[in-house]
Amino acid sequence: MKISEKENYILIEPLEAPVVDFVSLLTQRHAEFNNKNVIVSLLAYHKLKKEEVMGFLEISKTHQLNNKSFVLVSNAITIDELPEEIVLVPSLREAEDLIQMDEIQRDLGV
Repeated sequence: MKISEKENYILIEPLEAPVVDFVSLLTQRHAEFNNKNVIVSLLAYHKLKKEEVMGFLEISKTHQLNNKSFVLVSNAITIDELPEEIVLVPSLREAEDLIQMDEIQRDLGV
């Protein structure tokens, strides 16, 4: 797992592991970044299944409770297939924009 610290978020990318292994590792290390905005790039997985993405549900909920953003990036699956607690966008740029909008809303108390 590759972790890159950015200005207002952490970018996490898998290193050639099956999705279930990546989710497991991310869950184990969640305490390291649970108080920061997180973007998880799943772009390396070209064939992604809804069940695999559902593995991120608990981490996503935890981040939302901590008033932090948790955004998945993938163009292999659509947001329509997922519950609203999972935020998924097709590009890294959209994920960055979404975090910026979330930060503005939190600053405004919305």
